[in-house]
Amino acid sequence: MNLGKVIFGFFILLAMTLNFGFFIGDIDNPDHHNVYELFAAIVVSLIATILKFGERTQIGAVLLAASLVADLQLIAAALVWAIAVHVLDVGLTPAVMASIVSLSGGALLANVVSVVLLTVETVTLHR
Repeated sequence: MNLGKVIFGFFILLAMTLNFGFFIGDIDNPDHHNVYELFAAIVVSLIATILKFGERTQIGAVLLAASLVADLQLIAAALVWAIAVHVLDVGLTPAVMASIVSLSGGALLANVVSVVLLTVETVTLHR
């Protein structure tokens, strides 16, 4: 077993599951979406992206692209949250929360693409 591939797969799956944990719940209810879970999703997603920089295959390029999309969406969600709460002082209204969760949903879709591609690559490997 290759420890590097285990760590790589671990962070890809963890990024997706943390993002899913943040995403799940009523789209406009701030009580269903924890800021620390969003932060953890961002950190793990960034780690997964860094790990994907070593890939030199075409599927590796698509994995990196999907990870960059997820990072961008999650960072945008955090920026919307921070601006709404700390800059504009509008708070977490249902409309703001729906925007944050929608951006997280886009990141979740990108993470699902990464996991599917990783699974396809693993299945197609020959010994």
